Amino acid sequence: MMIWGGPAPRRFGAVILTVLALCPSLCRGQASGNVGYSQTGGKARADQAERNKRVLSKEEMPPSGTSMFVEANVLMNVRADEYVAVFGIAQEGETVAECSRKMEDTTRHFADELKELGVGGDDVFVDFVAQNKIYGFEVAGNVAREKLVGFELKKNVSVHYKEKSLLDKLVVAASRAQVFDLIKVDYIVTDPGPVQDRLREEASRVIKHKASHYDTLLGIKLRPPAQLYAERHATYPPTGMYDSYTAFEGEQVGVPFNRERLITQTARKSRTFFFNGLDADGFDVVINPVVLEPVVQFTLYLKVKYELEPIKAQ
Repeated sequence: MMIWGGPAPRRFGAVILTVLALCPSLCRGQASGNVGYSQTGGKARADQAERNKRVLSKEEMPPSGTSMFVEANVLMNVRADEYVAVFGIAQEGETVAECSRKMEDTTRHFADELKELGVGGDDVFVDFVAQNKIYGFEVAGNVAREKLVGFELKKNVSVHYKEKSLLDKLVVAASRAQVFDLIKVDYIVTDPGPVQDRLREEASRVIKHKASHYDTLLGIKLRPPAQLYAERHATYPPTGMYDSYTAFEGEQVGVPFNRERLITQTARKSRTFFFNGLDADGFDVVINPVVLEPVVQFTLYLKVKYELEPIKAQ
């Protein structure tokens, strides 16, 4: 395996945003959003997807014993060029009109805060998500009946920006507008074409290198030209590559005889989220292997078939 270097969660509480405002350096390294609460095992899913790419169907298998497959697996870590942060807003009211008025006030306040940061115009989009009814219970005697008590309106605000450190200020600006839900952050590579070209170049180099070594080390002579059997690309954005864990240890307590009189209140255990991208395992080449920040990971699996040189009779 060769390593190549080169240039290169859903509802936030007000307390969390206050901490971010006081310590902005805390979120400069990694950013996923509250979508992290809905998923675990991002790296495991990506590893499985990479393994699945290497399984060929019956129709793709070599037709005879006079041929041989040579394959290459290449990974490239690419820093994003631009970002889109998605914030969620929800407002409740006794009527739809009240919900709409509250939502309009909140989105206007948020837009004003964004303008102070130099973000506006086509870089901000408000997406209508849902409007639903809210039901509560009305108790009469020993009967609790459901009744309509209000409405809820939900919208998402997408904010496009290019400087990754701006996210800290966006979160604080959102909190001033009473918006506490950073749903996710999308990482965008504006021109993936050169990335795909680089992957093909490295994969081709790996295959030629392997073919040469099979001849030198094992005496296996491969006859050109190679036949392309599989070229499979994949892209893994950081949003889907966050894992989480909860670290704590607790005591074991026996159940008392009068347990019906005992109420147990457990402490809140905080979950830790972290970017857990693909590593070098299973890849012939990793381009830009040192990852200090979340990156978009591009992979290429290339498989070619060579015909074998016939063995000369002695």
